[in-house]
Amino acid sequence: MGRMATQKQGEFILEAERSRTKPPPLYKVLLLNDDFTPMDFVIVVLQKFFGMDRERATRVMLQVHREGMGVCGVFAKDVAATKVEQVVSFARQHQHPLACVMEEN
Repeated sequence: MGRMATQKQGEFILEAERSRTKPPPLYKVLLLNDDFTPMDFVIVVLQKFFGMDRERATRVMLQVHREGMGVCGVFAKDVAATKVEQVVSFARQHQHPLACVMEEN
């Protein structure tokens, strides 16, 4: 934080300079629907990488299925990027085309 000196009757007083820093942007991690990845696999991904219980994972999976995409969570940029990488890598290891992307919240 920068400081500014102000003179007051021969003595210097340090005043804190108010600087407003906005928090870093957050990113939504999204799963995108496809016609090939099994619903049960999507539930496993949501539980494994996003810590969801089976009920919540099922709700998000159904949202992906019905609406074309579903939000897995909102994270700082580096965390979101890591999760996208982990999900895509895991899906490819299991021969599924599941798409996982991030976008600014």
